[in-house]
Amino acid sequence: MIGKAIRLERIMNRNTGRSVIIPMDHGFSLGQIYGLHDMPKVISAVSEGGANAIVLHKGMVRHGHRKAGPDIGLIVHLSASTSLNPDPNDKVSVCSVEEAISLGADCVSIHINLGAPNESKMIEEAGVISRQCTRWGMPLLVMIYPRGEGVDPTDPAAIGLCVRVAEELGADIIKTSYTGDPESFAAITRACAVPVLVAGGEKGGDRESLQMIREAVGAGAAGVAMGRNAFQRDDPVRFIHAITRVVQQDATPEDALGGNV
Repeated sequence: MIGKAIRLERIMNRNTGRSVIIPMDHGFSLGQIYGLHDMPKVISAVSEGGANAIVLHKGMVRHGHRKAGPDIGLIVHLSASTSLNPDPNDKVSVCSVEEAISLGADCVSIHINLGAPNESKMIEEAGVISRQCTRWGMPLLVMIYPRGEGVDPTDPAAIGLCVRVAEELGADIIKTSYTGDPESFAAITRACAVPVLVAGGEKGGDRESLQMIREAVGAGAAGVAMGRNAFQRDDPVRFIHAITRVVQQDATPEDALGGNV
């Protein structure tokens, strides 16, 4: 398992065991959205802000090879769906672990929606990918959420189920929703032996978003995986720098925003 350990250190802070990951895979689902029109520019901004890793689909990896500036971990996303699908929650595999290795990935990620009509297929594919990750020494980030008709996406029991399913599948890192309550989220992280990151959630004000992250980290989260809420800011470098100060240094939102980039 030394391969996994080496690669994990490229996407997690080895001193704190925490990570700030910026997913930028949204174009597959949503198209040419604001913030992702110039991929080399936004990847450079994310890197300058101090994020540990980015998430990209395979066709966008070329834009992250910048030949200058600070390095950043690469997570290749293997799952996809589009907003035009009658069921956007139905994720299918569009890349393999071997492809990701050939692209220089430090980690791969997959997406599972528990409660969606095709939940069983997503879990089955996750089992196959997990086995491949073990074979190749590739860390696996499982993004997993309670989503579907009649499913409460913030229910602590449902989020706890998501985390347990991901751990049972062999995830090395888990990304899921924050319950909105530190006590209920702390119970979830205490019962999980692998790092749990919180999703960025709906875009809010700078302090509001940073306060959510600080609260989640205080409840045992190993960091945050924040996409549009980060790269769509007017000044993503400054905001991502503030995120890293909250996650890695336990800074308050006020202190994080007041720090120099």
